[in-house]
Amino acid sequence: MYLNSYMIYILPALLLSLYAQSKVKKAYQTYSRVRAMSGLTGADIAKRMLQSAGITDVEVNRISGQLTDHYDPRKRQVNLSGDVYSGNTIAAFGIAAHEAGHVLQHYEGYGPIKIRNAIVPVVQFGSSAAIPFFFLGMIINAGSFMTLGIWLFTGVVIFHIVTLPVEFNASSRAVKILEGDNYMSQSEIHGVKKVLNAAAMTYVASAIMAAMQLLRLMAMSRRR
Repeated sequence: MYLNSYMIYILPALLLSLYAQSKVKKAYQTYSRVRAMSGLTGADIAKRMLQSAGITDVEVNRISGQLTDHYDPRKRQVNLSGDVYSGNTIAAFGIAAHEAGHVLQHYEGYGPIKIRNAIVPVVQFGSSAAIPFFFLGMIINAGSFMTLGIWLFTGVVIFHIVTLPVEFNASSRAVKILEGDNYMSQSEIHGVKKVLNAAAMTYVASAIMAAMQLLRLMAMSRRR
């Protein structure tokens, strides 16, 4: 039962996830070698976007790692990896503008990001406790534990689904601002879209993986 459910539900989603990761790495490697004509850096782009929006209380920081870029709404920090922070490349512009787009969402009260931030504590608990509760229920033959595990994991799936419009909207804002404020040429914008579309695919793959894991748990619960 375990092997069959893995092959049916998890393996296809895992293959999609691996494909998405390979696409984003390829796009990043390609466009991190293409310099932008403006002479700005990723940090410059993020700071200028925030300044244009009248946002003065968010820091733009440099952090370690590659593709570790993120916006921390609690600390009000846009954290950019070294290659993005100081990089004068199409990939750096796209990623920096995307993270600045999350700041704009936060300050404008964009609905999906408010929902996502609100359910983070529940999801953090659910993502670590759902599977142990479920399999403990199977071991001790306690249906209530299995049901609890399924409900907890349902919260994880909802989080991934809500994340999709958040990420798509941040990318859309990034492209619109980079293009509308003449930070980049049309040919450069094409590269930005390639990078951001590849990154978006990873979020889609994660949502599908979570949904398939939930379906697997539900199928195993019915067959016990």
